[in-house]
Amino acid sequence: MSLSELVRTLYGVDRPQGCTEAEIAAVRERFGALPAAVEDFWRTFGHTKQLNFGQDDWVFPTHYAKWTWLEEIDALVLLNENQSVGQACVRRTDLALPDPPVYLWIGPDGPWELSSPTFSAFLEAALTYEAVWQLPCSPEEIFELSEADRKVVQTRLTRRPTVLKNWFFSEVTFYSSRPDNLVVVMDMGNGEYQATYGGATKESYTALLEVMEGLGAPI
Repeated sequence: MSLSELVRTLYGVDRPQGCTEAEIAAVRERFGALPAAVEDFWRTFGHTKQLNFGQDDWVFPTHYAKWTWLEEIDALVLLNENQSVGQACVRRTDLALPDPPVYLWIGPDGPWELSSPTFSAFLEAALTYEAVWQLPCSPEEIFELSEADRKVVQTRLTRRPTVLKNWFFSEVTFYSSRPDNLVVVMDMGNGEYQATYGGATKESYTALLEVMEGLGAPI
C-alpha cells in the first residue's frame, strides 16, 4: 500500500496538502542539508492537518518557524511525542543521506535508540500507528492482551508488513481484516502486550469486532 493509499483509507484524506518549496528551503538553510525522503514527505503531506489529529505530532516546516524549543535539539525532529517526552529524529550527521535512519531521542542525557534503518520505513510504520488514535469508530479503550489473545489476533487477522520499534514500546505490530480497519499491538516487554483498534467506518469496525470483541481486559 502506498502512503497516499494509507492516508486515504485510514485518515480519510483524498487530497493531501503539501508544503511550499520556500517553507522547505527555510529548514534546509537552517540545517545545511535535508534528506530527499523527508523533503518528499513534506512536499506531499506537510500541510495535511488530519495527520496531527492522532496521538503525537508530526513536525513540519511551519513548526520550525514557531516552536522555539526545537532549537534545543541538535537534530531534525520528525515526530513529537504528545507530552514532548521524546522525539523521533534524524541525526545531524545523517542529514545528507537520501533516506537516513531515524532515532528516538529522550533528552540530552538519554541514548539515541534506533527506531528504523530508513526514514521511509519509519514513516509508513508511524503513519499506521498514529492512524489508530483518530479512527472514528473504536472502543476508546486500550486493552491488555494475554498471550492467547495475541495469538488470536495473529491467526485471524492479516498482519501488515510494517513494524514500529523504539517508540516508547519495544515493538508495535499492525493487523487488519480490511484496508480501512486496524489493530495495533504494543509489545511492552517482559511478555506483556497492549492493544487498541478501530475502523474508518461502522462497517469496517463491525468486521473487526468479529475477531476483537471479548479479547483482552480494558486498562
